[in-house]
Amino acid sequence: MIAPRYHVYHSAVLDADADTAWAVVRDVLQIVEIGLSGAVENVRWKKGSSVEEVPARYRFTLSPAGDVVNEEVVARSERDRSLTYRSIGQVLSIVDYVATYRVLPVTNDSRSFIEWSREFRVVEDAAPDFLEGFLPLLEQEIAAVKAYFAAKLGGGAAQPTRSTAQG
Repeated sequence: MIAPRYHVYHSAVLDADADTAWAVVRDVLQIVEIGLSGAVENVRWKKGSSVEEVPARYRFTLSPAGDVVNEEVVARSERDRSLTYRSIGQVLSIVDYVATYRVLPVTNDSRSFIEWSREFRVVEDAAPDFLEGFLPLLEQEIAAVKAYFAAKLGGGAAQPTRSTAQG
């Protein structure tokens, strides 16, 4: 039986212009550390990979459980300020994970807009309430990115994040 494919979308306004925000998040290791702050260890490129390479493999460890996550940058566009990455193998109860984020300028403002779409399948033997615990983590990730730019580079009025999930 083929598991359903889930589609999740999040967006937020960042307190940094698009070029400044992109300079940080074009390095997927930075977005991992910012978005999963306090929940990851040993974030690093795998041998032969780097921020300038595509494809480029990287890994990190989820704490406190110690699950190792292997992912790969499969596309990056400097012109569109977008990056696509995918999981390699199963991560927690997720397979076939593919995500793209991009940074867009906000007209007449020194802020930017980030949108982050993700698609994945949940393995058949996942806990029945797995998604109830996993989806809020994705929402927390975009909130952490927003908070990073608010604290580090700006500090303007908070804009709500937007998220949708479909299964």
